[in-house]
Amino acid sequence: MSEARLWHAVDEYFTGRLLGDDPDEALAAALRDSDAAGLPAIAVSPLQGKLLQLLAQLQGARTILEIGTLGGYSTIWLGRALPADGRLVSLEYDPRHAEVAVRNLARAGLGERTEVRVGPALESLPKLADEQPPPFDLVFIDADKVNNPHYVEWALRLTAAGSLIVLDNVVRGGRVADPANDDPDVVGTRAALELFGTHPRLSATALQTVGDKDYDGFALARVVA
Repeated sequence: MSEARLWHAVDEYFTGRLLGDDPDEALAAALRDSDAAGLPAIAVSPLQGKLLQLLAQLQGARTILEIGTLGGYSTIWLGRALPADGRLVSLEYDPRHAEVAVRNLARAGLGERTEVRVGPALESLPKLADEQPPPFDLVFIDADKVNNPHYVEWALRLTAAGSLIVLDNVVRGGRVADPANDDPDVVGTRAALELFGTHPRLSATALQTVGDKDYDGFALARVVA
């Protein structure tokens, strides 16, 4: 068995043991509809979705900001961690993706506590800040990687001490550690990690992962001041 096939087999084993063999219909339908609409197959894996849900629950999150909605698969996982009066705002660049996500969220029973805002996130974020929302308890960043440092900066403006920032896809297949690699997505990810590591308001770590998403990883930063 190849290394990659072994990673996938172990993820399948974990999924069956920890998430159950019976598919969650709302989540399965979200993936089916996203695929049928031609959305890229880049949603988080079920195990990663459950990790996001657990992180939000450990945070006691009442407010969540997601940058990058896609078809709403990760949004469902995060939204299910909220109390009935909680609020999740998700920012999506592509109107077609947002339409699919809104339908998926409604079917999952989360239409009342989730909102998908359409447009470039770097235009949506200043408008969101102007509304002076309460600090978000958790921010999940999973959008275009070239703008990752800007998203981290905005996350800092929209959070407070005790908030958690999760940055996805930070390994880039190992390319993040290659100083000669000047791909814009890699450069953007490096800049975001630099912020995570040096900003006085953040305490951070990062983990490499293998599995259904092949070789990648994520970074976590707690806002400490």
